[in-house]
Amino acid sequence: MNSQTDLIDQLEEISASKDVSRRAEILRKVTDLFVLGSGKFSEDQVELFDSVMGRLLENIERAARAQFGRRIARLGDAPRNVVRALASDAAVEVAGPVLRHSERLDQDALVENARTQSQDHLLAISGRKVLVEAVTDVLVERGNQLVVSSTARNGGARFSDLGFSTLVRKACDDRVLALCVWSRPDIPRQNLVKLFADASQAVRHQLVEADPRRAELIKSMIARATDEIQTKARAGSNDFAQALSQVRALHAAGKLGEAQLLEFTSEGNFDKVVAALSLMCDLPIGLVERAFVQNQTEQILVLARAIDISWVTTVALLLLHAGVNGSSRQQLDQCFTNFSRLQPKTARTALQFYRMREKASRSSE
Repeated sequence: MNSQTDLIDQLEEISASKDVSRRAEILRKVTDLFVLGSGKFSEDQVELFDSVMGRLLENIERAARAQFGRRIARLGDAPRNVVRALASDAAVEVAGPVLRHSERLDQDALVENARTQSQDHLLAISGRKVLVEAVTDVLVERGNQLVVSSTARNGGARFSDLGFSTLVRKACDDRVLALCVWSRPDIPRQNLVKLFADASQAVRHQLVEADPRRAELIKSMIARATDEIQTKARAGSNDFAQALSQVRALHAAGKLGEAQLLEFTSEGNFDKVVAALSLMCDLPIGLVERAFVQNQTEQILVLARAIDISWVTTVALLLLHAGVNGSSRQQLDQCFTNFSRLQPKTARTALQFYRMREKASRSSE
């Protein structure tokens, strides 16, 4: 490159000048020269351009810096110091293109920018073709909703255990983010389970619609885990032991029926209600408990119709369920249509399905 001396002479000539328009003009000429020969320069020549461009960038107007950044952002041999300077520019229109596209930015530079720059800068970083764990850790912790969703949607992003945990925590009440996380093929199974278990009702419904098969698998895993927790809790509860003993005695004597169930419900005795329904429906206690604690209103209606109890007693069960889940009385009123439509024979068939599913679940453990 025989123009090295000319470039240096031009730089020295204008370095003392504050003529911004001239500096921008010279920078454009230098950039034209670099873009034209990109990929053919030696390391020494690239360093020369780095020095020249770096000095020309000083005190230059933002529009010129932004144009310069757009032109060199995708060049594989772009001068490293200049790229780092552009990436750290407070104006996102200057920094954005290199943060998103430049392969000359190393991991440390990306992490530093992710830690210190604006959300718009983070959004630009989140769109890179490849994102390593050290970078995504910062993006998902510090980023706003747009940044975190963009990062989760990026197929070239890799996440640490901490990164995945942070994504799940933020996704539980965020439908957009939840769907991004749910759709990632690399998310560990335990994180999927936690996302589904902790998600709001609206988010969970969306996840089921997005991938029904995966949702059913996760539901099954949650049921198993929950059943283990419930079993341990019951084993350590004297109140439950006493309730179960009393209900079993009534059942053995042939005295456990709707009247007793209504009485237990009216008393708000959750342990006796669960034990009674378990015996009356011939279902595991854990399944009945889950119907109450996991907001499964439809399943409670199935249990009620299968043993052919009245709407009055069913309402009492639903009210107990509402107290556990914080549901409104208005929601209970919507259940009457479903209760009236559901035939006892159909409900008993569903009950048989519940039994088979529980048996299959335990045999696979």
